[in-house]
Amino acid sequence: MSSMTENTPAPARDNSALYIPAAIVVAGLIIGLSLVLALKPSNGSVGTATGGQVAAVDIKDVKIAGDPFIGNANAKIVLAYWSDYQCPFCKQFELQTLPEIIKSYVDTGKVKIVFKDYPFLGEDSITAAEYEHAIWELFPAKYWAWREAMYNAQDDEGDQGFGDAASIDTLTGKIDGINLAAVKAAVAKNKAAYDSAIDADRAEGTNFGVQGTPGFITGKTLIPGAVPLAQFKTAIDAQL
Repeated sequence: MSSMTENTPAPARDNSALYIPAAIVVAGLIIGLSLVLALKPSNGSVGTATGGQVAAVDIKDVKIAGDPFIGNANAKIVLAYWSDYQCPFCKQFELQTLPEIIKSYVDTGKVKIVFKDYPFLGEDSITAAEYEHAIWELFPAKYWAWREAMYNAQDDEGDQGFGDAASIDTLTGKIDGINLAAVKAAVAKNKAAYDSAIDADRAEGTNFGVQGTPGFITGKTLIPGAVPLAQFKTAIDAQL
């Protein structure tokens, strides 16, 4: 191997091969910065979510008037909950996590849970949401018993098994204090109005960053999915 002495000038390097890669890197940085600026929320505070998602949310911006709810009507904290009666992850949340939230926060008067529609798994999802509106309108005191029964009865996802009008009729008719004939009449008479409200709930959720079910907003936090109870506690306790 040859060597250079201290007085031997080093050969000039040809850097032309670096020009194109350097230009690509600079262009990539510019594009990345532009995307960050474009996606940055333009107003409001930033709500946190799992999976690295960030969305600007505030429960104060969620429409809750007229929607089904459980808990103290004047509770300081509101948890808005978008769901689909055919969604297995909603069933998981309803049977495993929701009872603990109710025990710790709803029964103690700290939290009101407002139920929002986000049917996206077929016609059975829409049918169940229509019945939900009729139940809340006519028999609000029986709403929670009906909702529990619906999720306990859920089987296969989509338009199969439990979930069509006939099976919901059978379930509804077994709940004391609910007049099935009145519910069916309300669904038939008010279908257009119910569907409009359902569509509005779903569009509202989508606008806030809800991309499926279950989806939640409380305070300034967006919680997507059937996450562990600890995440709900963190979001709720921060507001107490």
